[in-house]
This record gives sequence, structure tokens and C-alpha cells, in this order.
Amino acid sequence: MSQLRPNDPASPTNRREQVFPHLDADMASRIVGYGIEERVPAGTTLFRRGQRHIDCFFVIEGSIEIFDLDEQGEPNIFVVHGPNQFTGEVDLFGDRQALVNGRTGTDSRLIRMDTASFRRLVSTEPDIGEVLMRAFILRRVELIQTGTGGVTLAGSAHAADTVRLRSFLIRNGYPYRLLDTDVDDDARRLIDGCGIDAAECPVVILPDRRVMRCPTTAELAEELGITIELDPTHTYDVAVIGAGPAGLAAAVYAASEGLDTLVLESLAPGGQAGTSSKIENYLGFPTGISGQALAGRAHVQAMKFGAHVAVARSVERMDCAGRPYRLHLDNGDTVAARSVVIATGARYRKLDQVDYTRFEGQGVHYAATAMEATLCGGEEVVVVGGGNSAGQAAVFLARTAAHVHVLVRGEGLAATMSDYLVQRIEQSPRITLHPHCQVDHVDGDTYLREVGWFCTRGGPPVRRKIGSLFVMIGAEPNTAWLKDCLDLDRKGFVLTGRDADGFATPSPYATTLRGVFAVGDVRSGSVKRVASGVGEGSVVVQAIHRFLNPSPV
Repeated sequence: MSQLRPNDPASPTNRREQVFPHLDADMASRIVGYGIEERVPAGTTLFRRGQRHIDCFFVIEGSIEIFDLDEQGEPNIFVVHGPNQFTGEVDLFGDRQALVNGRTGTDSRLIRMDTASFRRLVSTEPDIGEVLMRAFILRRVELIQTGTGGVTLAGSAHAADTVRLRSFLIRNGYPYRLLDTDVDDDARRLIDGCGIDAAECPVVILPDRRVMRCPTTAELAEELGITIELDPTHTYDVAVIGAGPAGLAAAVYAASEGLDTLVLESLAPGGQAGTSSKIENYLGFPTGISGQALAGRAHVQAMKFGAHVAVARSVERMDCAGRPYRLHLDNGDTVAARSVVIATGARYRKLDQVDYTRFEGQGVHYAATAMEATLCGGEEVVVVGGGNSAGQAAVFLARTAAHVHVLVRGEGLAATMSDYLVQRIEQSPRITLHPHCQVDHVDGDTYLREVGWFCTRGGPPVRRKIGSLFVMIGAEPNTAWLKDCLDLDRKGFVLTGRDADGFATPSPYATTLRGVFAVGDVRSGSVKRVASGVGEGSVVVQAIHRFLNPSPV
């Protein structure tokens, strides 16, 4: 979910009746048939933070208090559900750990719905499902805005590991509070008071006051229950590798059509598209939508239909000699699937001629989201690249940066960027395009402090005091984990549409390995657009059905 400003009309603070709706008598009477009625004494705990697979409760009489715990371990009640109201937020659709606690405030009469009953309600009562879905999404946004139910991240806001952990929490829609030790005296005192050495920062302070010292992304995901538990003895109908637009579309359509679907994602839903500040040419969103918001909605949609989504789970290799296919994950787990959809997209390319890896996450960025924008507000920045991602970044950053320098090796932008972005860049007084130019110099101490470039059409080399360099020069396919399982083109993208003998396949998304398909940016010859990735992900499900259930001859 995207973080919204409190004065935004879409903010939950301005939509209370949608966040905590009261269902009418007709809806209430229908809900009763999907659960079990219980009479529960006041003060009874219904669910606790950290539990998975919690039930949904509908209040007939009485109340349910939703709370977290303060620093002294005392309940901090922030919501009370009354008659004709219901508990839950987006994690109710998935297998993640609950963020908050719930207990009865008074003697109450409730309808308890387990996970299966709740999913049946949402599927068969669409009007009720719409109310619940909207409320759940807005409740999670409110948790993110307030930091309720989340963790505290303490460290230098500009440090690479702080940026890494903060980005992971944001992109996975997990509430957090940032204490920037560069500017916050209280944050420094907190670190000192906990006996933490500065070299151990950033730290993540958990609700029970335990401290994780600069955890890996996987360790944080495991501790917070962001990832799900996988059963190595279970065989899924389809495993989707990657949760970008193509992978999420495949998951939504596969799960909605009754296939037992697993999604494995190494970082967070959205892929590269999830880092786009605003996508304005995606059908159905005339005012645009951020990549993170689009990915967040698609993620919830996939879980609504029953897809299992495991983040911070990378596939290291696939056993492709027999079926079902077995996927080996980075944490040592294995999962089996009768069919596989490769939607791993691509990883960001780096500048060849400049050694800037020491500044990655500390001035060098590959995405321009609200988080990066706050790190360079009021400063000059450089964006390298001439595609839509670079254009979106330049326009977005120009809102807060003092000036944006766009560097491209070619003549201009018209051949590589959508016209609406080209026009905005040309018309913005805060953006300067530098054609035939490339970065040849970076310097700094702990952080990036200076960027230089030269232009092949003349002029002296440029050196400027710049602390933020955005590199958006395309991507390379994430296919190293496939090794020798199937055919790739010379650039490493997955070849589709031909079998191992060179004959045309029934599906344009079929690879040279039966039952394995490729969609989105990872596929050779694909159009690198969000809409085309979504289209491929939705269409491939028909081919999966044909493979899993072949028609009798």
C-alpha cells in the first residue's frame, strides 16, 4: 500500500465510514449464515499479535477492542468495533502474522468465521465482499500512516542498510516508525540507552522491545511474519516465480479459476514496476497510480482468491528432470508444483564505466519513490536514462528536488520515452536534459557527494556537488537460477513459442520445458510495459489449464 498524506481525500482519516462501516440489516442477516454464533464474556482475547490464520469476527451485540501494547506493556486501544461491525485487515486474506490484538470490550454476541468461511463469504456475497475489501485496504493504510502495530527502525536515514530495510517495509506494506540518528537527538539517546554500538546500526526495535541489529532482509521477513510458512510435502498446481505485474496477474487469474497457486517473490510485490512513482498510461487510471499502489491492490486481489504469496523467498534452482517440478529456495526449503510460470522480470543494469558500488543505497539509487525523494529534497539530482522509468523519476523528483539533470547518450528522448513524459520534461524549469552525455565521475566519503559527466558533442567535463544519482538504464533478465533447464536467447531472456525440437507450441508463452511458461519482462521478445505484462500473465492461465487437464484424444 502507498503511504498517503493525512490531508489526501483518499486518506483513511477522511473516510471513517468506509474504514469502519456499519453493515445494514440485510448484510448482517446474510453474514450469520457463514459463521458460528458465540457468546463471549468481556475481556476475552480473540486473537493476538503474531498469530497466523486468525478468524474474522462480526459483532451482533457488545464490542471488540483492537489494541497494541505501549512501552510498558499496557494495552493501547485504538479502535472499538460495535454492533454490525467486523474485525480484520488485509492480512486476514493471507497467512501472515497479525499486527494487532483483539478482545471483547463487554459481554458480547459474535459471529466467528474461520478462514475458509470468510473466503466463501467474500466470494459468494460480492456486495459484502466489496465493503470488507475496501475497509481492509484502508485499515492497513491507516496502520502504515500511524505506525500502529509496526516496528521502530533506528539509524541514519541515508545509510545503505537503513534504506534497504526501510524500502522492504514500505514495499511490503508493513507499518514502521523511523528514528533518524543523523538529526534526532532522541534517536541517538535511544541507541545509546540500549547499549548499541553505532556500527551495529540500523537496528529494528520490535514491539516486545527486542532488538535486531542490522538484520538481513530475509531475517526481518521471518521475524515479522511477513513471509508465509511453506509445506514441502504439498504439491501446488502452479508456482509463479516473481510478483511483478505479470506474476501477480497470473496469480490472480490462476487462483480465481480454482488452481492451487503459490507465488514466490524475492523482495516485495510489484517488481520494478512497484518502484514507479506514478504510472499514468495504465488503462483505467486516468489520474495515474503509483507502482506500489497498483502492486498492493493486485497482491490483495490474489490473496482474496486464495493464492499463497511468499515474499523474501528466492528460487535458487529448479529440478527440471522430472515432474512435479521441485523448486529449491534460498533458505533451504523446497516446494513442488505441477506447472511453473517464470515471471522473474529483470534486475537493474549498472553503469559500466564508473565504480560507484560503494555508494549504492547511500546516494546511488535504482528507484525514485517517496522515500528516495525525501532523502534528496531541496538538492540537485542526476537521473541517467532515457526510458519511461527515467522520465517518471525525473518528473516526480522535480517536485521536491532543487533541480534534476537528465543524462542520455543519444540525441534526445523522443525515440525511447512516451510523449507525455517528454513534454513534461521539456516544459519543466526544474529539469535539464543533457543529450550525448554520460557519467564519468563519482566521489564522496561515506555518502555520495559529487557527480561528474562529460558530453561527446563538446564542452568541458562537468563536476557538481550532487548527493543523489538515479541510474535507470534498462535491465538484465533474472534467469541465472534456471541454469540448463530450458532455452534462453543470447541475452539471457527466456525463449517461448517453440518446443525443444523447434516446433511451434500451442501457447506463445510456453518454454522449451513442458509445463513451464514465461511471461512479462523475462520473456524474449516481450514488450516491456506494465499493461503487456498483466496481459501475458492473465492469458497464460489458459495454457496452464490445458497442460494440467489435457483433452482426451
